[in-house]
Amino acid sequence: MRAIISDIHSNLEALDAVLEDIARRGIDDIICLGDIVGYGPNPLECIDRTMNLSACVVGNHDQAVLYNPLYFNPSATRAILWTRRVLESDGPLATSKRWKFLEHLPSVMIARDAIFVHGSPRNPQNEYVFSTDVQNAEKMLNIFALFERLCFVGHTHIPGIFTEDLSFYTPEDVNFRFEIGRQKLVVNVGSVGQPRNGVPLASYAVCDDLHFEFCRVKYDVEKTVAKIEANAELDNSLGYRLRHGR
Repeated sequence: MRAIISDIHSNLEALDAVLEDIARRGIDDIICLGDIVGYGPNPLECIDRTMNLSACVVGNHDQAVLYNPLYFNPSATRAILWTRRVLESDGPLATSKRWKFLEHLPSVMIARDAIFVHGSPRNPQNEYVFSTDVQNAEKMLNIFALFERLCFVGHTHIPGIFTEDLSFYTPEDVNFRFEIGRQKLVVNVGSVGQPRNGVPLASYAVCDDLHFEFCRVKYDVEKTVAKIEANAELDNSLGYRLRHGR
């Protein structure tokens, strides 16, 4: 059994709640689909915890901290620049270790018949795959052509399943559990630290060779909101949206 998480976004309370839930299930193989940082108040702690996972790919916010935050909105840009300053100020050994970890994150990971990316196989860091894209046959068929059986993504923060016959299913549509058949699937595991599906719970997925399951976990939202409000470099809206999963 494997757990797949994504889009932590420096939300320590959500990440710890998810890791505790995964441990309760007896799972120790955990893959992260990127965006460890950005938006939230605890980038150092979230990076440190992610370094202990089985594997991680790079997300667009992780890449922006390393280089330049292009095409981000103002509040996201401020959070990235603040995160960079925090990363540079925690002592030379810790700073070097975290920078090297981020710098060496791959864009794509392949394990058996599954591919793991942040955005999509076509553009691993930056391409969004939204539920409405099932109406764009050319885009989806191009994406499905790039992997053999399963593709796990994050980036949109909205969990769900894309099938090769161009259907999309929310976790609720499948009662949070889906059998893996012969058809190719793109699975968005949702977001640990900043859900945008209208449900203010941390989201992740677990899978084996036969099925996968969407999981949701309560965490101390108000504690995270209070940290964001106390930080003059982070926009308060980044905390408020956590209350509503937006």
